[in-house]
Amino acid sequence: MRRSICYVEPKSTCAGKVSTFKFVYSPSNNLHKGTRLKFDLLSRGRAIDWQIPQTNTKVKDNLIWMQLPQGTVVAAKALQGKSKVCPQFEFVLPSEVKAGEEITILLGSPEPKAQGSTPQVYVQRRRPFHLYIDTKGSGDYKEPEVFTLDVKGNELKNIRIITPSMVSKNERFDVIVRFEDCHGNLTANAPEGTLIDFSYDQLRENLNWKLFVPETGFINLPNLYFNEPGIYRIKLVNSHSKEAFYSSPIKCIESDSSASIYWGVFHGEFERFDAAAQIESCLRYCRDDLAYHFFASSAFDTEEETSNETWKMISLQIAEFNEEDRFVTYLGSQYEDSEEGLRQLVFSKDNKPLLRKKDAKSTSLKKIYKSHSPKELIGIPSFTMSKKTVYDFTDFSSEYEPVVEIYNAWGSSECTKEEGNLKPITAHGKSGTEEDPKGSIRRALNLGHRFGFVAGGLDDRGVFASFYPSDQVQYTPGLTAVISSSQSRDGIFQALKDRRCYATTGARMIINLEIAGLPMGCILSTKTKPGLIYNRYIRGYVIGTTPLKKIEIFRNGVAVKTFTPSSDRIEFEFDESTPLEESTLKSSLDDSLFTYYYLRALQEDGHIAWGSPIWIEFFQADANQPPAKKPAKKPLKS
Repeated sequence: MRRSICYVEPKSTCAGKVSTFKFVYSPSNNLHKGTRLKFDLLSRGRAIDWQIPQTNTKVKDNLIWMQLPQGTVVAAKALQGKSKVCPQFEFVLPSEVKAGEEITILLGSPEPKAQGSTPQVYVQRRRPFHLYIDTKGSGDYKEPEVFTLDVKGNELKNIRIITPSMVSKNERFDVIVRFEDCHGNLTANAPEGTLIDFSYDQLRENLNWKLFVPETGFINLPNLYFNEPGIYRIKLVNSHSKEAFYSSPIKCIESDSSASIYWGVFHGEFERFDAAAQIESCLRYCRDDLAYHFFASSAFDTEEETSNETWKMISLQIAEFNEEDRFVTYLGSQYEDSEEGLRQLVFSKDNKPLLRKKDAKSTSLKKIYKSHSPKELIGIPSFTMSKKTVYDFTDFSSEYEPVVEIYNAWGSSECTKEEGNLKPITAHGKSGTEEDPKGSIRRALNLGHRFGFVAGGLDDRGVFASFYPSDQVQYTPGLTAVISSSQSRDGIFQALKDRRCYATTGARMIINLEIAGLPMGCILSTKTKPGLIYNRYIRGYVIGTTPLKKIEIFRNGVAVKTFTPSSDRIEFEFDESTPLEESTLKSSLDDSLFTYYYLRALQEDGHIAWGSPIWIEFFQADANQPPAKKPAKKPLKS
């Protein structure tokens, strides 16, 4: 019995490479005149997906049409498919096609000089296309015939070097080198004989490596170490193009400190992968492609967004992917209320039920927090300055909410644009959302609330769903840096509760701020350190991924010190000797007096880092006591 034949010419293509594609179909039975054929690209219509063609045969660019065995051209008619994003394309046979003859659907251009069709920009093995056939012409389509095409990486454009951000002297570590095309796909598509020269700052003379571009598109360099403290960057030079590529900075410290910097997000998904329906691919992408050290799911609690079956699948994959010292995963969801704002709820353990707002036990945050301990759940206020999700920090719980999202891909909630917000929440037109000062993080800090800073990524679900197709201003997805003693659920969770974290707009910058020797997130007191009343010794450093533009130290929301470095790194120290009682704020919570400081770093390329604040509690009684004097030395006996 004869079977129908489907094949594509060419059999494979490069991601994003404009071409003309032929989908050849040879039927097993005669197709009568009037037979309908419906072609589905299975594209979601996003910028990263296969370009949606047009059907006007007078226009020769990005066209879809059919060619019969005798050369007759059949125009396509666009039909709206089930996805309501990308249409399907229908053809009606003007004459009979016999079994064994070839029907060709062409996607691209009939003229060599015209613009063809642009394929998707991500790699995919056996990428499917569906052809539905209705022999009766009544619109009753059966199971589809399937064409497949391999989408491979394009030409080598970038070399990405994945390194730790902090190591100890003589500590062994691995480096992953990814050879990528212009779309970030792994590729081995490089000129023959291409070699990569390996080096780094303060290079040992006996280390002279040359790397080749492997078929896998990546290579692991194990057991590297630095024998002197300092700031390092791995440097790779393409011997063919002479281009140089650098890693993010690596800080090598003298002591054998157990603390390290771990990168990831607690809120966000990705343009390519749906973090619910494609949770396994999403987690694999985070771990392998983005080199995240941790990730939390962030599904919305509604049935429309997250069904019980979907939540079960998310829970299963989160538990499966969690692996200490490699990739830490957390089960999380988003809770939204018109008065309480938006929260990212993160569990420390697996197999927790989805907290739906419609359920009696989770109709409010108070009920949710009451039924959970701070050891098993934290809430992260998100997008607090958006008019759509504004949260004025009423009933803020520092016990359950140790950190706040200062930034995500839709803007920063640090302060208003007039107050110096570098990534304001805004839209170019009437659609979208604008900033609401009531949700300002600086305002909340000035009221006496205490929390650290984290950053979220991109989100186009729930309250964010309308932003993506609108004129809402979009920025780069953010990253959270957690300074933890271990890459484990307990270690990272505890670091969040201690506010040992900072936020960036996506660059892996290394920052630190200390007052009297205590780091970001700490609370100092004039009771234990009365000298703080008269002088605060402040020091820190910023190591950028590109040259730095401006470093600001804020006291109570006002910049008191600004540095303008001329390189990609700076170490600073200074004495802040303004009398503390002249710069204190009164807490709206308990009338106590306090001062807080935080660091904001801006790079030349626009990337920003925000360090979690340091607080100083001021007690009036301590200010009335003069600073202790050293006892006079006893006279020497003659």
